[in-house]
Amino acid sequence: MSRPEVVVHRDGDLLAAAAAARLVTRLVDAQNARGSASLVLTGGRTGIAVLEQLRATPARDAVDWSKVDLYWGDERFLPSGHADRNETQARAALLDHVPVDPARVHVMEPSDGRFGDDPDAAADAYAELLAAQARPEDHGPVPSFDVCLLGVGEEGHTLSVFPSSPAVYEQERTVVAVRNCPKPPPTRVSLTLRAASRAREVWLMTTGAGKAAAVAMALTGAGEVQLPAAGAHGQRRTLWLLDSAAAAKVPDLFTPPLA
Repeated sequence: MSRPEVVVHRDGDLLAAAAAARLVTRLVDAQNARGSASLVLTGGRTGIAVLEQLRATPARDAVDWSKVDLYWGDERFLPSGHADRNETQARAALLDHVPVDPARVHVMEPSDGRFGDDPDAAADAYAELLAAQARPEDHGPVPSFDVCLLGVGEEGHTLSVFPSSPAVYEQERTVVAVRNCPKPPPTRVSLTLRAASRAREVWLMTTGAGKAAAVAMALTGAGEVQLPAAGAHGQRRTLWLLDSAAAAKVPDLFTPPLA
């Protein structure tokens, strides 16, 4: 696993714009190397802001969107089209504005979907989808995503994996149903840390002073049970994209000049 790198931006708007620019470059490089690219999306304020910035930049057209496989790291188990679903927000922010191939947009089932109100069945189905997308060179039941975008909560959760929850202990399954989340809605479907860490690059993006303690702990040796974000690592790169408030407690060892 890769050693974490930290990039600090002055504020959240600059972070989102810079992350969008990085993402264009990374997707284009992947497509030049292999003909296609794969991206795991995240929700939340910062994750959606990055997609909005990506939509706004003319550089987005450098990406062949018909050859991008899109996945979600986690999803709120709500009806299709619900305003709080990460899928709904991602479509409004970006996906409805670029020529994606619908067959390559891999959504997690909603609560009114094929499996009804059964998040375990929805999780199992997504795990099966990931396994079907994996190639022999991926060496496991999950594709080697080019980039996995993640957020970080104030208590250190990432994906829908919360401190000391059953999901953080999961070592076998790649996708799980999550119940009784401390943040609403209480029921979700989520990749596990094991699955997310199959990505070539993991980008953890967060802003605000309320995240500063969790960020510093994750970078200085906290365990993933106590602080799940500490357990998210890319195979080749683990990149923390922070604003200055979220980086306020990060040791100087990790903190470069403002980008």
